[in-house]
Amino acid sequence: MAGLETTGSNPDVGLLYDINGLTATAPDWVDRVVTVAGEYGLILALVLLTVWTWWRVRRTDCREEAAGAVAAVVWAPLAAGIALLVNIPIRGFVGRPSPAEQHRGIEELVAVRGDFSFVSDHATLAMALAVGLFIAHRRAGLAGIALAVLLGFSRVYLGVHYPTDVIGGLALGTAVALLLSPLASALLTPLTKLIARSAKVGRLVWSPKGTRDEAGSVEEEWEQEQGRERQEDGVRQESGAVGVSRRRDRDLAA
Repeated sequence: MAGLETTGSNPDVGLLYDINGLTATAPDWVDRVVTVAGEYGLILALVLLTVWTWWRVRRTDCREEAAGAVAAVVWAPLAAGIALLVNIPIRGFVGRPSPAEQHRGIEELVAVRGDFSFVSDHATLAMALAVGLFIAHRRAGLAGIALAVLLGFSRVYLGVHYPTDVIGGLALGTAVALLLSPLASALLTPLTKLIARSAKVGRLVWSPKGTRDEAGSVEEEWEQEQGRERQEDGVRQESGAVGVSRRRDRDLAA
């Protein structure tokens, strides 16, 4: 398929020139900062935000709530990976060359790999990760969305994408993260609940709030929880045995 419109009358192209044209007057250190941020820095910030979100959502007194939230955090990077896979045929189908290949005067601050421009992989990955985090933790998700938008702007500033490449990436990442979230939750939540019940690795999913003095150690929390479960199992077994014994007595009396 032919690439999207690239004529100078296209507002998309005009906005590209406006944003990329900022490099002509910006100090060199600004270009270096935007280059690092647009290539790796903002993605790294999103990864660190994901780790922080996981650490935060597992700190709750409710094990079921923690399991559901951690499942959502796990979904965030999975959504980013799936969104990138979905983008592969889209890029090939649209076949849009990079801006520097189509327009004179575009300052390309980073070298592109020679692949197609629409949709932006960086914007797709960042937004899918951010929306996944939003499902797990609202404030972390909003921060992630802001980072994703900033990343998209940096890609246009660097001259490697049109604004619509970024908008398409943000939309694709959002769609994948939201539309597949119910299925992901149905598959991941039972797994996180199972992990949460483990005394060895359960703290990866659930770590009760409180200091050692206030709420006891984490190990004590696990022991108390498991003790309650064993007690409940014992009561159920005892009730079943009593019921069988009573039926046997009635049968003998008859």
